[in-house]
Amino acid sequence: MSPTTTPDLPADLAHLAPAVDETRLSDLHDRLARDAEQRGLLDVAYRTVDSAVGPLLLAATERGVVRVAFASEGFDGVLSDLAERVSSRVLAAPRRLDATARQIEEYFGQRRRHFDVPLDLSLTTGFRRRVLEQLPTIDYGRTASYAEMARAAGSERAVRAVGSACATNPVPLLLPCHRVVRSDGSLGGYRGGIPAKEALLALEHG
Repeated sequence: MSPTTTPDLPADLAHLAPAVDETRLSDLHDRLARDAEQRGLLDVAYRTVDSAVGPLLLAATERGVVRVAFASEGFDGVLSDLAERVSSRVLAAPRRLDATARQIEEYFGQRRRHFDVPLDLSLTTGFRRRVLEQLPTIDYGRTASYAEMARAAGSERAVRAVGSACATNPVPLLLPCHRVVRSDGSLGGYRGGIPAKEALLALEHG
């Protein structure tokens, strides 16, 4: 047995082990997160939420939501990327993302068609950002082609660049790149995978 291994307590001594109060532990974590934010030690807050397309990771800076990630992307990798590209001061702090989580729940419950939380688009620049800024013009329940979005972003020949912008959209769902499809009506790609794109479009057309 290694020095760091803690053996299981015998049954007759199990009552001596202190019980873990999950509520108090959660309250402590929330208090530490608030303290870190108040002291300027928290740059990126994150939390996870359940959804009809699987767990989602939400992350936000003080400016707004900076990342929405699907489980297929690997949450650990996403957090590492945020630590490298935004700030190393990343902490699970659900409170900052309460409004976003609530709006996502309303969306999947078909009680919301538009998101109105602030966004931080610092992870994208140039033409890709112009494309993302056009995505909210595609109404709920409607779709637009990659070619149409290229024209809307000011460069009608940049159809492939539109596809790249959608594929790297840091805040899918909030900026609805799932509504962008090919000119022939086929779906094209999606950061969360084709089944997720199909599910989102079916939800909005239902």
